[in-house]
Amino acid sequence: MKIALLGYGKMGKVIERIALERGHEIVLRKDHDMGYEGLEKADVAIDFSVPSAAVSNISACLNTNIPIVSGTTGWLEHYDEMVALCNAKNGAFIYGSNFSLGVNIFFELNNYLAKMMANLEQYNVSMEEIHHTQKLDAPSGTAISLANGIIENSKYTNWTLEKPTDNEIHIEAKRIENIPGTHTVFYDSEVDQIEIKHTAHSREGFALGAVIAAEWLQNKKGVFTMKDVLNLK
Repeated sequence: MKIALLGYGKMGKVIERIALERGHEIVLRKDHDMGYEGLEKADVAIDFSVPSAAVSNISACLNTNIPIVSGTTGWLEHYDEMVALCNAKNGAFIYGSNFSLGVNIFFELNNYLAKMMANLEQYNVSMEEIHHTQKLDAPSGTAISLANGIIENSKYTNWTLEKPTDNEIHIEAKRIENIPGTHTVFYDSEVDQIEIKHTAHSREGFALGAVIAAEWLQNKKGVFTMKDVLNLK
């Protein structure tokens, strides 16, 4: 499989190594100041860039009929536009706030726990996410996905980084050097606390999941998520 890497920072380099180990070929390594020359040679593109570049990268792929896997967060106000473009071009697109296989299992656990806790009014939910200091967006896309999973299955209607109201989930976002990603969901009452937590030890899990998603996307049309890739639906 010939892969275009859109974003060639630390994450892009880990994806490159894993892709090569799995027998794939890298035909484009695009940094932020480069164009798209060579994109047409790719069988699939993997975008781990920056929020300001994501829409351009995804659009370039869909307009060139290149399947695209994007793990860049912080641009989701344009997500519906990219879905519409994918459908208009009969393309293939996967966006994931987190491609780690473990995190996607954690998403399902979070949804299930939210359903179980929905009628227990004595518990209040809050979240904490910790990432490295180079991460540009806060809260993380993963934290937003976790919050949305709770919102879909409970009384909560929104999340906030500020002091929450009764129907808001407070997310505390911390930036600490050399932390790949830790996400914790707390359910607190006066008598106890329930906590679920995922801790990433390295970028390896994110990179492997992105390459697996790119492999899965071959010869498919439509808009998908990691639930489709991992058959979690």
